[in-house]
Amino acid sequence: MTWKISRLKYLCVDSGQYGLNVSAQDYADSGHRLIRTSDIDENGRLRSKNGAVYIDLPLEPRHEIRPGDLLLSRSGTIGRGMLLGELEESSTYAGYLVRFRPRLETDPRFMAYVAASSGFQAAIGADAVTSTIQNFNAERYANIAVSVPPLDEQRRIADFLDAETARIDRLVSQRLRQRELLDELTLSLIDESIDRLGFIPTVRLGYLAFVQSGVTVDSGRQNDGDAVTLPYLRVANVQADHVDLREVAEITVPRTTAATSRLRIGDVLMTEGGDLDKLGRGTVWHGEIPECLHQNHVFAVRPDLRAIEPEYLALLTRTSRARRYFESTGNKTTNLASTSSSKIRDFRVPLPDLPTQRELVKHIDSRLKAVVELDLGLFNQIAALTERRQALITAAVTGQIDVGTARGLGETA
Repeated sequence: MTWKISRLKYLCVDSGQYGLNVSAQDYADSGHRLIRTSDIDENGRLRSKNGAVYIDLPLEPRHEIRPGDLLLSRSGTIGRGMLLGELEESSTYAGYLVRFRPRLETDPRFMAYVAASSGFQAAIGADAVTSTIQNFNAERYANIAVSVPPLDEQRRIADFLDAETARIDRLVSQRLRQRELLDELTLSLIDESIDRLGFIPTVRLGYLAFVQSGVTVDSGRQNDGDAVTLPYLRVANVQADHVDLREVAEITVPRTTAATSRLRIGDVLMTEGGDLDKLGRGTVWHGEIPECLHQNHVFAVRPDLRAIEPEYLALLTRTSRARRYFESTGNKTTNLASTSSSKIRDFRVPLPDLPTQRELVKHIDSRLKAVVELDLGLFNQIAALTERRQALITAAVTGQIDVGTARGLGETA
């Protein structure tokens, strides 16, 4: 069987069409759904209508989309793609997406799998333009070289991958649900332990801690000669029970600005915005990185150690009490929510004495140890399944496996 090397633009009816450039002021309550980069998940599926936006404007033919079109992100989630199936409602796509329409001799599903393969993604990474954010234009996409078999083989490969990735995706969904159940168990264990203390007077957090705002990320900032480049934490780094340091960015700011946004050991990191259920999530900073700053979307709550333990405060941010408070007081937009330093200061904290706080933290940590180990195991399984999924796609679309005899490769325990 002969495979040929071709460029993406020769497999499509054009060299890529940019989406519609509209501002949030043009959003409407109904009309055409505007598909944005944020509406496409990591597996190339359209997210639910929750948070969807619409425009009530006439569409030019170039901004119309139909089943079989491939949308590729050119900014932010660069390289992420989505193959359009039957649309539930009239839709168009936003300017940070590029539309490619495969020719009749190109199977759209095969093309979408090619776009998800390691080789295609590596080609994007090698040629990406990096400034404040990564971006990749239509011309660069159009000129990526891909290996293509005859149409019948494209369809066989696509059929195989449809079945095998669906198996893997079901396993991932099961593991994700199991992690959600562990989150519910964690919440229950923390609530139960604190409730067992009985009635405890509450104190406004602002009387117990100083809330420090972080540095604003501004690509246009003019720094004088007395500037420093330091690591800083973003919202993505702050999880409910730990700090994720796999990707830590750096920022150059005046030394005086750095001094007001520097983290100290014992600070409780709390997030300003994001998903509604994650507002105010907190974790203790133990000085994992020297001279580290924090972004303005992350608050550093600095407890008065004479009154409250950092670990106790971090646990409180994970309780039902905290969830209800931050969800009810958060400012909500179409698909995001935010809190503020004043609302963090207004949070009412049940305040037992310091020995009781320490004993409670020790008790809860011991009860959560097994839960944390189970959650880590599920996390590693999801990572392995995700890696296997892409490896399978890459092997199939490059002819490394014979899909006629490779049935069941997606099966795993």
